[in-house]
Amino acid sequence: MRHNKHHASLGVTREHREAMLSNLAASLILHGRIQTTLTKAKALRPFIEKVITKAKKAAAKTEKKDAIHLRRLALADVRDENAITKLFNETHKDFTNRNGGYTRIYKLGARRQSDAAELALIEFVKADDPGYKKSKGRKAAKPRKSAAKKPAAEAAPAAEAPKAEGEAKS
Repeated sequence: MRHNKHHASLGVTREHREAMLSNLAASLILHGRIQTTLTKAKALRPFIEKVITKAKKAAAKTEKKDAIHLRRLALADVRDENAITKLFNETHKDFTNRNGGYTRIYKLGARRQSDAAELALIEFVKADDPGYKKSKGRKAAKPRKSAAKKPAAEAAPAAEAPKAEGEAKS
């Protein structure tokens, strides 16, 4: 039974999956945007966001030993020294004002020629990007019926008042 297995297996062994996610994360950190399959992008998202959180926590630490510890934990996940150096020295500053949601996945709508896998683009979200605004729902888009009736009701007595005055003058 597959109880307590809350990750995409990607059809490979555990070691292969860890190496693949490590390489994808290193490429994403170095390039900022990569194209891969939708399944791999969805598996990469929680992996890379945990590493970015470690980088943010390391930047907030006052003692150097705590920052080095977090850096080594991140290096155990993403096995590329250049990528970790870039993340901990430069890239983490882009995410200081964000609480999660560091990546965005776009479905490309195309399929890979060889195996027809659905392709996606995963990228880092910019620091000043507000994201999508949540709509209030269908009710907010349409005016309420009671609100629409009130202005018409208020306008009718005002229109009737001059007629009454005009009739009184004649």
